[in-house]
Amino acid sequence: MRDSRETFVNHAFVAGYPVRHSRSPLIHAHWLKTLGLTGSYTTREVTPAVFPDFIALLKSGQSGFIGGNVTIPHKETVIAHVDEADPLSREMGAANTVWLDEGRLRATNTDGIGFAANLDERAPGWDQAGTAIVLGAGGASRAVIQAVRDRGVKTIHVVNRTLPRARELSDRFGRTRVVPHALDALPELLSDARLFINTTSLGMDGTPVPDFDFTTMPTDAVVTDIVYVPLMTPILAQAQAQGRTVVDGLGMLLHQAAPGFEKWFGQKPVVDEMLRDLVIADMAAHT
Repeated sequence: MRDSRETFVNHAFVAGYPVRHSRSPLIHAHWLKTLGLTGSYTTREVTPAVFPDFIALLKSGQSGFIGGNVTIPHKETVIAHVDEADPLSREMGAANTVWLDEGRLRATNTDGIGFAANLDERAPGWDQAGTAIVLGAGGASRAVIQAVRDRGVKTIHVVNRTLPRARELSDRFGRTRVVPHALDALPELLSDARLFINTTSLGMDGTPVPDFDFTTMPTDAVVTDIVYVPLMTPILAQAQAQGRTVVDGLGMLLHQAAPGFEKWFGQKPVVDEMLRDLVIADMAAHT
């Protein structure tokens, strides 16, 4: 069978609603340019009502795309529309990357890959933590929990304002290793954890942030935040002031984009400081 890449050469998209603020086009355009590839990566604002039709057109081979990224609010619903979702995305219940392969639409989720790669780059050895704390039990926490578990961290405490949401994640990713807690358990849990991950929106858009006492964590503990606007979030600022290693969330955005680019355009891109500086400059220009 003819490879679908021959028909839909080098055209990809990011589909969401809204999607106009996505920085994915900037990232992929940079890689296309630096690798000398002819192609495009464009935004497609797709409402939930017409999303099934958008995917059907993609599967039909008439859209002109080889694949693309799927973002809010379509990450969960896309699973039902593809021909094959890989084990990562099925367990997570969400996908962010789709591509045509010999006439079949396949899906995966690269958020966890991006999260782990960012920590590998900025805080090598993070996966030896033994115990981690994940603050928040929303959709963004799924990829983080899955990635941390799959890298061998033995105990993952999920701390959330509403305990039932944390319990749902424990049921999904394994009760023996993923332990749900209410917020009032956090101070006691910090003393045994060498990795703290914020997956909530705390600190975005000037929202208030409670005081965290990271000094009770081991001195080699790592604190990271998947929020990247602002780059130095209030939580990271607190941890840094208290002498803990911090890792911002921008690298997760950059690294999660790389696997999709390789599937669509056939070459593996590099996440480097040039790309990071490019995105930081864009963030500064739009604040």
